Amino acid sequence: MPTQDAAEPTEFPHGIGRVARRELALHGYTRYDQLTGVSSAELLRIHGVGPKAIRILEEELAARGLAFATR
Repeated sequence: MPTQDAAEPTEFPHGIGRVARRELALHGYTRYDQLTGVSSAELLRIHGVGPKAIRILEEELAARGLAFATR
């Protein structure tokens, strides 16, 4: 039986949680470069995306020389 992860592939690590990855993908976010156009506050409004996911994504963005938008 296929999982949601297989249906919604993303670059994001499993550490942010399955629901967060799925919901980000449903909102059109599947790559790190897409997150540079959105603030962490906006992402926190998405169901399943909490402070832990934001912290992990922020670290991953920084490792790539990227950051969330500031609004």
